[in-house]
Amino acid sequence: MSAVSPPPAPRDFTDPPNYQFPAHRLARVLRNPDKQPLVLVACGSFSPVTYLHLRMFEMAKDYVRQNTDLEIVGGYLSPVSDQYKKPGLLSAQHRTNMCNLAAEQTSQWLMVDPWEAFQSYQRTAVVLDHFEYEINTKLGGIEGRDGVRKPARVMLLAGSDLIATMSEPGVWSDADLDHILGRYGVLIIERAGADMDQAIDSLSRWRHNIHLIHQLVQNDVSSTKVRLFLRRGLSVRYLLPAPVVDYIEERGLYMDDGPNASSAAGAIAAEKETGKEREASSSTSS
Repeated sequence: MSAVSPPPAPRDFTDPPNYQFPAHRLARVLRNPDKQPLVLVACGSFSPVTYLHLRMFEMAKDYVRQNTDLEIVGGYLSPVSDQYKKPGLLSAQHRTNMCNLAAEQTSQWLMVDPWEAFQSYQRTAVVLDHFEYEINTKLGGIEGRDGVRKPARVMLLAGSDLIATMSEPGVWSDADLDHILGRYGVLIIERAGADMDQAIDSLSRWRHNIHLIHQLVQNDVSSTKVRLFLRRGLSVRYLLPAPVVDYIEERGLYMDDGPNASSAAGAIAAEKETGKEREASSSTSS
């Protein structure tokens, strides 16, 4: 799990207005120079961010420490663009604000990158390339105590619903799957009641880069359930960080949320939409 692929081919990244990559909590020096630096990236709606989203990073931290020769130097929440077109998706500004409240007030190492949120829809493969570029090209990687700089490995952190969509034919392009799973790799947090064996079997080509993390304490809190609670006037305290609950209540958010939809459904819709755009582009150029 320690191998790092060569950097991706140079590309022109489009940054939102006044964008600055958040690196205030990124460890710039390895504690153990013999290890390979690792950055975790969770892409999602975060509408709203829940304790399970934050807990995923801690479970991944335990897994990495116990099972790999990697050292985590940073963790990022990357909220999707408003053009993700998922029912129940609050504006990028609200979602980013809530993620920042959760990360800054409940964690000492998590950060929120608004790059993906405040522009047109970006494929997950491109988002990971963006992190790789910002950390390894612009910042120059991570320094070992011996002074030698190492490129950080970037990995996607996700729930089992994402890997289920990846195993579904026609949702993700083969090129994107190979880029995400082959080049970067993914840490998957199982969800209660999910059967991952079949999904992972269909992605056997990249099995060495798919790491399944079992929940020792089952937690099936989801943003969908939280939105349902809010529409019904039920309390969501202790399901979300207190500052996020206060933010929602002060603004009366999610009281008229749209139809129920899972994150997987949102991923399917977004990837299919992207596929249509690629097909349209191909037919235009041919």
